[in-house]
Amino acid sequence: MQDRAVTASDASRNQVVAVALAQVGTPYRFGGDTPRGFDCSGLARYAHGAAEIRIPRQTHVQSEHARRVDISRLKPGDLLFFRIDDDKPSHVSIYVGENRFVHAPSSGGHVHVERLDHPYWAPRLLHAGHFFAE
Repeated sequence: MQDRAVTASDASRNQVVAVALAQVGTPYRFGGDTPRGFDCSGLARYAHGAAEIRIPRQTHVQSEHARRVDISRLKPGDLLFFRIDDDKPSHVSIYVGENRFVHAPSSGGHVHVERLDHPYWAPRLLHAGHFFAE
């Protein structure tokens, strides 16, 4: 097996994941995009911003502009888009590897890690994407 050099994209992905995971326990706050409180798209934007990657603020716009990724080829730092009430993307999370993602789920909750095969989340997954230069 040949080692491959760590790319700028790998470093950015690692930074996005590390910043997102550092927010675990932060309370959910509608419209929140700081460590005082996050909503789902605010957490995604905050973590990407730490890696100097500007992404749109709203989930549906993030979904529209992200480069699509096949679910079978997920890498840490990819965004996962879910449908909650209809067929449109209304929730976003950050894939952290090993079939897990970090997200800010809902009012009264807090940022935490969840499994992608969780019975609630698995059937609601629409697609994945990213904003990294590849």
